[in-house]
Amino acid sequence: MEDAAIARTTPLHAAALVAMVSIATVAGSPAQPAGTGPDYVARDFVGDGVFGDGIEGPATGPGGALYAVAFGRDGTIGRVTTGAEGRGEATLFVELPDGSTGNGIRFGADGTMFVADYTGHNVLAIDPATRQARVFAHLDGAHQPNDIALAPDGTLYASDPDWKNSSGQLWRIGRDGRVQRLETGMGTTNGIEVSPDGRRLYVNESVQRTVWVYDIDAAGGVSNKRLLTTFADHGLDGMRSDADGNLYIARYGAGVVAVVSPDGTLLREVPLKGRKPTNVAFGGADGRDVYVTLQDRGAIETFRSGRPGREYGR
Repeated sequence: MEDAAIARTTPLHAAALVAMVSIATVAGSPAQPAGTGPDYVARDFVGDGVFGDGIEGPATGPGGALYAVAFGRDGTIGRVTTGAEGRGEATLFVELPDGSTGNGIRFGADGTMFVADYTGHNVLAIDPATRQARVFAHLDGAHQPNDIALAPDGTLYASDPDWKNSSGQLWRIGRDGRVQRLETGMGTTNGIEVSPDGRRLYVNESVQRTVWVYDIDAAGGVSNKRLLTTFADHGLDGMRSDADGNLYIARYGAGVVAVVSPDGTLLREVPLKGRKPTNVAFGGADGRDVYVTLQDRGAIETFRSGRPGREYGR
């Protein structure tokens, strides 16, 4: 999430949120069946204004539904299913506890939804059946837990930007909820991801426009930090890896998703209708549908990738 996203929309009444259902019907963006269409060509999935400008954290959960925060307003999570014509149908999934604002989302192997709560400085765990939220981990000393990444062994990693001072931190959260601050004095840490084999951690810094890579050891610690790539302009936001280890990076302000190889080569840029993508997620029956949340539109766009996301395997 970029700093501009902190300026929020006016809250909607909860009852209106429950009733709100949107089918993306945007002129010039005809619907098409899910899992079809040319690769790397974006189209609308959920239309303008369904989500607030805090839209973030897309993640595919059990059953294939897509989830994202700020359904209509902050403090909520929306659930998006795919209709018969390939359009996204969004409904309220859960309202977070008072004082909590969600950002990054990831799903554990048992279906538990983990949510970065940046105002409460927590990582929340939400039971998918009961939709009850609890504090899984509290990050004492955090600025703003932002994006989270889930390693194959169940370890969570969290970025923690300090927008005011253009700095940030990096955290590790064990499977038991124990918290360890891995690094401080970084740039504005934002997008975070783990390689398909669980041996590398990638972290980007929005203001500095850099992407770093670390080695992950058997205990979940990180070492051997080195620069993967840099960008000359605009910002960096959330990112995900495909099954080959390529990173799909939301380029906030540039209106593209950049695809970067594990050695730092820019493979392609996927143009979007919106200019301010905040995050990406893989989904669909074959794992090749990429969903992109757009702050300036309050919408979600989608495109087909040539490879599935890392959680879908090869």
